[in-house]
Amino acid sequence: MYNPIVMNFKNKYCLFFMLFSIATCIVNAQEEDELDTEVVNIVKPYTPTISDAFKVKETPVLNDSVSEAKKPVEYSIFSVPVASTFTPAKGKAATVEKAKPIKLYDNYATLGFGNYTSILGELYSNFEISRTDNAGFFFRHNSAQGDIEGVRLENKYYDTQLDANYTSRQRDAYYRLEAGGTHQLFNWYGLPDFYEGASEEFINNADVQQNYFGGYVGGTMAFDESIFEKLSARVRYTGDSYSSSEINATLQPEFSFPLTDFDLKITGDVDYVSGSFEKGYVDQGFSIAYSFLNAGITPAIQFVNNDLSVSLGVAAYVTLDAENSETEFNIYPQINASYKLVDELLIAYGGVDGGLDQNTYYNFKETNPYVSPTLFIAPTSRLYDGFAGLKGKLSNSVGYNVRGSYGKEENKALFLTNPAVDNTIDFEGYEYGNSFQIVYDDMNTLSVFGELKVAVSDVVSVGLNAEYFSYDTTNEMQPWNLPEIKASLFSDFKFNEQWYGGASVFYVGERMDRNLVVGPLVTPFPEEVALDGYADLNVHLGYKVNDRLSFFAKGSNLLSDNYEKWLNYPVQGIQGLLGATYKFDW
Repeated sequence: MYNPIVMNFKNKYCLFFMLFSIATCIVNAQEEDELDTEVVNIVKPYTPTISDAFKVKETPVLNDSVSEAKKPVEYSIFSVPVASTFTPAKGKAATVEKAKPIKLYDNYATLGFGNYTSILGELYSNFEISRTDNAGFFFRHNSAQGDIEGVRLENKYYDTQLDANYTSRQRDAYYRLEAGGTHQLFNWYGLPDFYEGASEEFINNADVQQNYFGGYVGGTMAFDESIFEKLSARVRYTGDSYSSSEINATLQPEFSFPLTDFDLKITGDVDYVSGSFEKGYVDQGFSIAYSFLNAGITPAIQFVNNDLSVSLGVAAYVTLDAENSETEFNIYPQINASYKLVDELLIAYGGVDGGLDQNTYYNFKETNPYVSPTLFIAPTSRLYDGFAGLKGKLSNSVGYNVRGSYGKEENKALFLTNPAVDNTIDFEGYEYGNSFQIVYDDMNTLSVFGELKVAVSDVVSVGLNAEYFSYDTTNEMQPWNLPEIKASLFSDFKFNEQWYGGASVFYVGERMDRNLVVGPLVTPFPEEVALDGYADLNVHLGYKVNDRLSFFAKGSNLLSDNYEKWLNYPVQGIQGLLGATYKFDW
């Protein structure tokens, strides 16, 4: 029987014996031969080199004579179902508390009553004609029966106005048409001391009532993505009880041309006024007429980036005085710039402005309703007004603005008391020295202005501003009825969703006016009079019952100071008004 183990052993033994015999023969041969010495000459120096290295294979090749084949492994997973009673709940979105949407109403009505038999009434209504068109009207009436302490003449007043409008908002354009009318009643109740001893018969026979009538029609067009940006036009009529009349028409187109790094804006201004008064002051022999056409164009280059805003322009005006057949041409600077020094915290601004202001009978009576219907009307030329200032925020809740300016005006309009007339003839109601005229003078004005606004909290805000003026007149003795100081303090607050209110105090400094008596037996001697400065405290408080109904209370002149806003014109004392506002839809 063949035995592999025995066979291997015999083979190894024979191999060993053969190797041993060969080695013995080699040794014997070396011992018999003798080696001679030889000289070896090295022709080339030895240059050692490093043989290339070969990466050792990660998996060596096995040369085992015996190798066993790997047995295949077979396995399987025995799955056993497991019963589960867990059912995951469906996720729900977190709820967000939303503020109750404010209901907006298209109409509201206000009615209030107060002392001095005062009445306040307002009615506003808006009608949606289509998705793009709306129409509306606004009616307002404010009146009081007077009864001012120490005043002998009638001093009631009425102020009523009605305005209507039609608006259309198209995709690339906006159109608005508007029209309105006004009626105002005032009394020239400010008698000078010259009539202090006047009899009751004289007082009762004095007709010092003045009625103002007026109306206007106008419109505005604005366009998007067009060089023709806007066009505004208006025609206004003003008349009174003494057959005075005035027509004032204005037209203002605006163009904009976007360029590479800046915009070119061109604004036009056409202002025409024509009017007449039946006679002059204490003069039955002549009437007063005026007619001025001011036409101007203002091209300006505007540049705006993140920190710098600059507008460089010039206004050119031509004035046609039709009554005197005169023509004037003037050029005014229009330069404005602002730069953010520290983001919104500190912004420096400045510039030089000028222009031509069209004075009108309407504007004068709106400022001082006690003017006489014997005025001389002329435009005012603002040659220049240089200004510089700083504005910004001291914090997120505190804002400020500080500005200084110096300007020069030609034909500055000033209110001045008309002289009292010592005469036995019948007087007009405004010829007792109880009305105001307009005088013109060239004037330089220096002013310093400061303002601070503080948001104390989300429901309380406070503001304060003050301005100081210094005037330098050319012909007049004083800057008549212009104060040196004006200041105001105001606050708004909201206690909760129902209660709200506010308060304000404004102060006007000392002004100068003049007393003058003229007549055949009197030597005219003007006497300058200083009107004391005054402070006026006003408070309003409101209670919101619901989205529709709210009540309010207003108090005016709460310091109970019958100050004189104009010479010989004391105001009403403490004034109170209670009322309600109701919002609704038709």
